[in-house]
Amino acid sequence: MSLLPTDKIVITGGAGFLGSFVNEKLEELGFKNRFNPRRADFDLTVEADVARLYAEQKPAIVLHLAAEVGGIGANRDNPGRFFYANMAMGMHLIEHARRNGVKKFVQTGTICAYPKFTPVPFREDELWNGYPEETNAPYGVAKKALLVMCQAYRQQYGMNAIYLLPVNLFGPRDNFHPHSSHVIPALVRKFVEARKNNADHITAWGTGKASREFLYVKDCAAGLVQAMLKYDSPEPLNLGSGREITIKDLTELVAELAGFKGSVEWDATKPDGQPRRCLDVTRAEQSMGWHSTTSLEDGLKETIEFFEAHADAPPERVY
Repeated sequence: MSLLPTDKIVITGGAGFLGSFVNEKLEELGFKNRFNPRRADFDLTVEADVARLYAEQKPAIVLHLAAEVGGIGANRDNPGRFFYANMAMGMHLIEHARRNGVKKFVQTGTICAYPKFTPVPFREDELWNGYPEETNAPYGVAKKALLVMCQAYRQQYGMNAIYLLPVNLFGPRDNFHPHSSHVIPALVRKFVEARKNNADHITAWGTGKASREFLYVKDCAAGLVQAMLKYDSPEPLNLGSGREITIKDLTELVAELAGFKGSVEWDATKPDGQPRRCLDVTRAEQSMGWHSTTSLEDGLKETIEFFEAHADAPPERVY
């Protein structure tokens, strides 16, 4: 069933970090009939609200980007909530997509779903070969269960549901809150504020030995929309840059770009999280011709410039 520019698209999380750029990409491609449900109007963990969303909006396409998520600290503080909220939102949205006969359902997963000791680079086929890293396992397992649901609904009901695995995102409009933010916005905030306050050092979590991969948010938005248009397989699909960097090297790079001249002290009592993360992005390249185009350095410069321009805004979102 082909997708048309006139099709109604519901984008959960559409007002958020990734969602704002997905909306811009869809607008650019002529998909103007879009709706971004707000939590104040639709609590997606409540089935009655999800049923009302479908009844009122009648979407042909659903992009489920909404999630309750945060960094290591937030995951440790809210394991039950993160499991319940992410499981409930996805379960209700997928079931009611089936009932309403949507053309396409796009479920975003998380690389937190990969086993703790997945061989690098992470191939989609490794997803079930072990248990996720403990600090974010409830979130990762909930999201991975939605892959099974998408595949089961495709098998039983013929529902065109796809599952995407974006790597850690970063860029303008990110969450810069000191407790709930991920590593790049947290470092950007720390270094910019330390420079302005003439601090001689900052403290970073862990040992710095863990590695991560990061994808610029605009590249992810382009990949997600391309998958909506071109990817129809039941198999999960990695979206990443293919570049691995240690947290220590990343921290030094952010410090340099932010103009911070002091030292970094590592708090080894804090967890590193998963030892390594880097995705194999061959499937995305081969199946739909997608790859990232923005370097880590260029993306970091834009992120720092954005934060500095909005540093007086509330810390949860600086836009």
